[in-house]
Amino acid sequence: MLIRVYYEDTDCGGIVYHSSYFNFCERARSEMFFQKGLSPVLPNGHFVAKKIEADYILSAKLGDELEVLTELLEIRAASFVLLQTIFKGNQKIFELKITLAYITFEGRPQKIVSDVKELIESLFCS
Repeated sequence: MLIRVYYEDTDCGGIVYHSSYFNFCERARSEMFFQKGLSPVLPNGHFVAKKIEADYILSAKLGDELEVLTELLEIRAASFVLLQTIFKGNQKIFELKITLAYITFEGRPQKIVSDVKELIESLFCS
């Protein structure tokens, strides 16, 4: 997914805020659902961030066009793990490893049923 860096994503010097990279990754994950006419909020639950590991490699700046690539690493009983990498041109500038838990609307973890597992695989496997 392509992302343009806007003024709201940066500090007064035009450098992307550290938290904006998380927003870029979130938009890319959500967009994968939207492109298939779906919502990240499913009929029986939704996904929340459980664990995040971030590696800031290089800075992006106001006006840059970035590409966010998303790869499924693992599906567990009630969660799955994605690797999201942000590139500026051919240069890797940021990497995020995120574990997303599948929860009920009451906030309790729930097992990922087969149809949700198939959905995750269809969205995040190349």
